[in-house]
Amino acid sequence: MDLPDGRLFLAGEWRAGAGAEITSVFPADGTVNCTLKGASAADGEEAIARAKAAQADPAWLDLKPHERARLLYRIADGIEANAARISHIQSRDTGKTLRETAALAASAAGTFRYFGAVLETMDEEVTTRRGPAMTLSVYEPMGVVAAITPWNSPIASDAQKVAPALAAGNAVILKPASWSPLTALELARIVDEAGCPKGLFSVLPGSGREIGNLLVEHPDIARVSFTGGTETGRALAVKAAQKLMPVSLELGGKSPTIVFADAYMEQALAGVLFGIFSSTGQSCIAGSRLFVERSIYDDFVARLVAATERLVVGHPFDAATQVAPLIHADHREEVAAHVARALEDGAELLTGGRAPDGDAFAAGSYYLPTILAGLPNTARLCREEVFGPVLAVLPFEDEADVIAQSNDNEYGLACGLWTRDFPRAWRVGRAIQAGTIWHNTYKQFSVSAPFGGDGASGIGREKGRQGLRAYMRQKSFYTDLTGAPVPWAGDAVTA
Repeated sequence: MDLPDGRLFLAGEWRAGAGAEITSVFPADGTVNCTLKGASAADGEEAIARAKAAQADPAWLDLKPHERARLLYRIADGIEANAARISHIQSRDTGKTLRETAALAASAAGTFRYFGAVLETMDEEVTTRRGPAMTLSVYEPMGVVAAITPWNSPIASDAQKVAPALAAGNAVILKPASWSPLTALELARIVDEAGCPKGLFSVLPGSGREIGNLLVEHPDIARVSFTGGTETGRALAVKAAQKLMPVSLELGGKSPTIVFADAYMEQALAGVLFGIFSSTGQSCIAGSRLFVERSIYDDFVARLVAATERLVVGHPFDAATQVAPLIHADHREEVAAHVARALEDGAELLTGGRAPDGDAFAAGSYYLPTILAGLPNTARLCREEVFGPVLAVLPFEDEADVIAQSNDNEYGLACGLWTRDFPRAWRVGRAIQAGTIWHNTYKQFSVSAPFGGDGASGIGREKGRQGLRAYMRQKSFYTDLTGAPVPWAGDAVTA
């Protein structure tokens, strides 16, 4: 199956970029997927100027919401019709299993379809009268929106930003991560074939230093939606504040998973494994801190280690594979460095902690699922996001103890709870500082449920009906109902 040829999609036109070279590598064996020229600052300036003109064109701006919805439905249809191709490209680009990338493609199609449906049913408001005027609250597009997405789940992350931004009537410039540029370029082809007006959508792979900063700092960019690392997000927030520009930031996580003694053991074991080792741990919501009630700690951890060692590490195109390679050899070195520091800090290695043996793994960026014990919650491994298949396990005494330990962290993205006691799950879940709580499940998503984090995990929420409003400006409109002059003027207007 062929891959995108490396041309950029700039304001509705396919062309070679004028920026630095980008290489997409297949993580399973290190072979090159594609070498392309990324976007330059001049490319970015042109895309912004043409996006501004396209967004202001009455042919787009005056479309009624249900008419914009038709474009989103066509894009959803295009994604579904090309799902196998998208899945293959994303697996080549990221190393994810075909099973996972097929699910991500289906999720992306559902996201476009959902926001089309939100448009069909979106109401503006006649607000409660407090005086002699009828008051309305209306919503309007912001203008040109920048979407900056990560390398770990491109098609789903792209859709999560592009769909509501287009639905709201904006123009969108999408900057995918340099390690995984090809999936977004395939999305551009589908958006173009769906009949998106020229200029309204661009895909500009490129460096954060050149293209990312341009998008954040440019006066004609009205909003930025960013998913990525916390330190980059903090720097972006400073630049946005200088412009007084709204942003949404979906950043890192160090999510706790909590197993109480009354949990269904097999359900909890399967959930913990899925929460940390699916996607090879390359997920912001990975359940990377496991707290187990002390009375079952030894037995549960022993069963968890045994189950971890039975997971299938292998090629992303093999249907049996559960743990595929990491995105890049450089990232594997970063993950290995986290494990090495944990061992220096006194961690006990229960399993993993290295690349797998064998010729099949030699050329790829594989790393075994790893479990470490014996560290306090204050250790570096329990504070820093590893973004790999590395789990720290810790015991806890009671609800108060596990709530305190879970919240003793700068991140607040997600949490998993395993207990048969719903009142306990409700108490603990409400006390945990996180944007998403999963009870007796993990990493389940719905486009209708808002998603985001607190603290170092970010600002704002995406998805849900309000996810569309996040890409719009709210305007109040007053209409006098009396027909009389404003009393303040008195006789001055009738003399």
